[in-house]
Amino acid sequence: MNKGELVDKVAEKASASLDKTVTKKEVDSVISATIDAIVEAVAKGEKVTLVGFGSFERRERKEREGRNPKTGDTMVIPATSVPAFSAGKLFKDKVAKDK
Repeated sequence: MNKGELVDKVAEKASASLDKTVTKKEVDSVISATIDAIVEAVAKGEKVTLVGFGSFERRERKEREGRNPKTGDTMVIPATSVPAFSAGKLFKDKVAKDK
C-alpha cells in the first residue's frame, strides 16, 4: 500500500465512522502532518508512542569495523543515529493472527 492508497482507505473509513464525507485532501493533509510531527520528534531524540500501534525512536549505532565487499579491505563504519520502530502488542497480535 502506498500513500495514495492509504489516503483512500482512511478517507473511506473516516467518512463511514463520522457519518459525513471526509475529503481525500483533508486526509492527505492530516497524514502528512502526522508523519512530519513523528519525524521531527524522533530527530530531536524523543520517543513517539501510539498505543496499540507501536513506538518510534532514535537509536544510536556505535562505530564499528566492516569490510568493503569488492576488495575485502577493512574499513571503519562511523557512529550514526537511525530511526527505529517497535510494533505494539495489538499490532503484533493482529499480524500473527492473520497469517
